[in-house]
Amino acid sequence: MRAHGRGAIVQVGSALAYRGIPLQSAYCASKHAIQGFNDSLRAELLHDCPGVKLSMVQLPAVNTPQFSWVRTRLPRHPQPVPPIFAPEVAARAIVWAADRGPHELNVGGPTWKARLGDTLFPGLLDRKLARDGYDSQQTDTPIDPAAWRDNLDQPGDADRDRGAEGVFTDRARGRSAALWVGTHKPAVTAAGLGVLALTLGGLARRHR
Repeated sequence: MRAHGRGAIVQVGSALAYRGIPLQSAYCASKHAIQGFNDSLRAELLHDCPGVKLSMVQLPAVNTPQFSWVRTRLPRHPQPVPPIFAPEVAARAIVWAADRGPHELNVGGPTWKARLGDTLFPGLLDRKLARDGYDSQQTDTPIDPAAWRDNLDQPGDADRDRGAEGVFTDRARGRSAALWVGTHKPAVTAAGLGVLALTLGGLARRHR
C-alpha cells in the first residue's frame, strides 16, 4: 500500500472496545487494545502515507459458531448478549467501510447504546451488568460438561466447515437500522435539515 500510495485497512472492533462486560475480560481487553493500536496507526498513516485509509468497524453481538465451541465453565449454553445480528450484517458493514474509508462505523443500535451508556452513566451500567450480565450471556439450555467440546487446544471445525453462522439463526437480525443511518449520512442529514426547516417555518408562521 505504501508503494502505491493508497489502500484501505479495516479493523474489526466491537462495542466491547468501549465497554467491558463480565465473563469477557480477555475479549474486552483485546478489543480495547485494537482501539488503541488503531488510533496510533491512523496518526502514523496520516504522517507517512495519507492515501491509505484506516477504518474501525464496531460490531454488536453476531451469530457466529464461537458460542458452541468456546471453553466455558458456565452451567448453561453460552450466547452473545441479545439482540443478535446475522453475520451478513457485519460483512456488509466491513465491505462498505473498505470501499468508503470512514473513520469509524458503528453497527447496530446496541453498539451506540453501549458507548453512550458508558459515557453518561458508567456506574449505573456497572450495576446493571453485575445484575444481568451473567444470565444475558447464557441460554436456558444446560450444558453437559462431559460432552462439551471446545476449540482452545484444537480446532472445533476440523471435521467439517461450520461456516459463519452459529446456532442462533432463528433469533438473528438480518438488518440494522443504525448501520443504514451510518452508511447514509448525507441523506439522513438532508432529511433532518428539511424537517428542521419545516418546523422553523411553521413556528414562524404561527407568530406572524
